[in-house]
Amino acid sequence: MGSHQDSTRDDSPHSLPTPATAAGRAGLDAFLADPGRAVVVLDFDGTLAPIVPDPDQARAHPDAVPALAALAPKVASVAVLTGRPAEVAVHHGGFAGVPGLDHLVVLGHYGAERWDAATGTLATPAPHPGVAAVRAELPGLLERTGAAARGTWTEDKGHAVAVHTRRAPDPHAAFEALRAPLADLARRHSLIVEPGRMVLELRPPGMDKGAALRSYAHSLDAACVLFAGDDLGDLPAYAAVDTLRAEGTPGLLVCSASDEVTELRKRADVEVPGPAGVVALLAALAHRLA
Repeated sequence: MGSHQDSTRDDSPHSLPTPATAAGRAGLDAFLADPGRAVVVLDFDGTLAPIVPDPDQARAHPDAVPALAALAPKVASVAVLTGRPAEVAVHHGGFAGVPGLDHLVVLGHYGAERWDAATGTLATPAPHPGVAAVRAELPGLLERTGAAARGTWTEDKGHAVAVHTRRAPDPHAAFEALRAPLADLARRHSLIVEPGRMVLELRPPGMDKGAALRSYAHSLDAACVLFAGDDLGDLPAYAAVDTLRAEGTPGLLVCSASDEVTELRKRADVEVPGPAGVVALLAALAHRLA
């Protein structure tokens, strides 16, 4: 599909990019023609929030909430689909109690959890027993790994456990050194390992952004789906949009581009420069629909 940097666009404020693919152009046309049945689904980290060394310090781009609040009343739904616990994403995003985001939905843990802004309620499944076992064994494994694990940081997500290597002396070397031992640990407890941007997450199988996106789109009888993501864990959502397209529902795939992960660029209809670009796109859509 090639680079999307040459997508035709004008330079006026609130301009919309022209998608680089025919399917993307059809998706954008469908979105603009019937926004009341369009569903917008967005990853959080790397898409709405810049990647930072400490995930606990991640916060939504300062213009994200205003852009979402401007767009949400004009479409069928806006959902944040993230690997984080839903309540963490709500807190880090600043999504609660925002006028215009009354019906925002946050699908946490790859869709296993659901938080609804309208009620403030959280639906969450029972934890997988393997996560508790991994949580108990992980410190010893990292200690035995020695220098390769130096500077890594473990994030307990409740329904998953993630090992971050971004703060290690050599983040890429630490990432590669830990892949095999963490995969073995996950297998022994019936979990899987999801690689990401300098992070390896151990989580239960079946927690999948693709399944969550398809289920959510079908529940709303969406006439069009826009999905924006940045990392390997977003590829199943890309595949789900491709499936929806094959079933007759137009879609638009947006890549929040980075130099750390390039796989999504090859599949995206529109490539934007990180969270700032995603926010600008959302604001441009809201402006077009005003």
